[in-house]
Amino acid sequence: MNTPEITVKRREGTGKGIARRLRRAGVVPAILYGGAAPETIAVNPRDVLRIIHGHEGTTQLLSLKVEGDGGARMAIIRDMQFDPVTERLLHVDIQEVRADRAITVRVAVHPVGEAIGVKDTNGILNLVMHEVEVSTLPTNIPERIDADVSSLAIGDVLTVRDLRAPEGVRIINDPGQAVATVSPPMAEEVAPTPEATAAVTPAEPEVLTERKPKEEGAPAEAEGKKAPAAPKKAEAPKKAEKEK
Repeated sequence: MNTPEITVKRREGTGKGIARRLRRAGVVPAILYGGAAPETIAVNPRDVLRIIHGHEGTTQLLSLKVEGDGGARMAIIRDMQFDPVTERLLHVDIQEVRADRAITVRVAVHPVGEAIGVKDTNGILNLVMHEVEVSTLPTNIPERIDADVSSLAIGDVLTVRDLRAPEGVRIINDPGQAVATVSPPMAEEVAPTPEATAAVTPAEPEVLTERKPKEEGAPAEAEGKKAPAAPKKAEAPKKAEKEK
């Protein structure tokens, strides 16, 4: 595989203030691991972005040179931190490696072929796992791990155990983890017809006005009716004439 080169310089001190001064000077703080003790270094962010540009995986083997030292070291970029708003590179972790010692790195998964569930029944291919962890010698780090999805029908799942790693590379993820699936096609939305729209259009609700209750003692004429006549008092019976 292609091994790009990068040159770094040692720096003194740590802390947010020093990190800000380094960034204003056009470099970013970094730490080099793998030696007797971690080393604080500074690196040009353009060099780092150039190395990772177009590389599918997150692990890239590189030739590292430190200003003032003779020769080069074999290293990998272990981690990077970016500003969540500006997406500027803020910090880099670099690890020195040895050619005769296996390391664990992350490698991109690349789907190969056209799934029959996509070709024959318009299914949708979903790549569930974009990277896998592998154990290998630094000089054997593959650029990617191919995932043959051509035999997947709708509902099928391609797992880690179905992947075929190159010789000298061992995938260490759980063999049962899903790598890719094929799901059914999305149902097409049918525009409603005018008749269907009319059938489901709710009728306007009837507006009811509140009727005021009758006030007590209000004359009945207010309702357009005559008031009933008051009942006559029963006449007292006349006293029988005294018999003469």
